[in-house]
Amino acid sequence: MSILETKSYDFSIRVVKCSQYLQEEKREFILSKQLLRSGTAIGALVAEGKYAPSKADFVNKLYVSLKEANETKYWIRLLRDCNYLSNKLSDSLLDDIEHLIKILSSSTKTARENLENES
Repeated sequence: MSILETKSYDFSIRVVKCSQYLQEEKREFILSKQLLRSGTAIGALVAEGKYAPSKADFVNKLYVSLKEANETKYWIRLLRDCNYLSNKLSDSLLDDIEHLIKILSSSTKTARENLENES
């Protein structure tokens, strides 16, 4: 398993647990579902990309995963600023998502360059 696969899967687990906390403890259902959807999509898209039928599809999966990561960052910040998440929890989640964004950005850039060089 690659570092990206591992990190995105581990982050998905954190997002699922965070969503459960928000629903059970904070009784927040709308934003937590948005977080759950985008936060788990990151790893799902990385997993899909692993078996993409073409290199172009692989690049696309990485790019969409990057977009989902950016959206997830938005939901975490919003949940923090609306006082659903503590600063400690949100800072930890934001650190993780920033790290994923950096990996995805680098991976996407490299994959695109490789695809362009083959053309």
